[in-house]
Amino acid sequence: MANIYKNDKVSLTNTDNTTLYTVPSNSRAIVKSILVVEDNGGAAVVKATLTNASGTAFVVDNDINLSANQKEQVLSEPLIMLESEILKVQASSGQADVIASILEINREDR
Repeated sequence: MANIYKNDKVSLTNTDNTTLYTVPSNSRAIVKSILVVEDNGGAAVVKATLTNASGTAFVVDNDINLSANQKEQVLSEPLIMLESEILKVQASSGQADVIASILEINREDR
């Protein structure tokens, strides 16, 4: 079993629902933080969702409102993710950078 510390990042420049992180099929993950930063000198509204392996989406935060150059820590507690689950983010307006700090727990020996 291997513990892999990582961060995954995306820059949201449109309104597409964008994959931030996908748990590998042989792993589970603990998301310690999701940091969202407005990076265009305007305002932004961002939504974060978790999609399970069956394709059902669950809202993590539906209304992350940011003013110019503001940052927001989305999680107040760690988020546990199971095999093949997907963390997605979407800007309904504005532009933002999103960084997730993750501990990935791989169940296979490496």
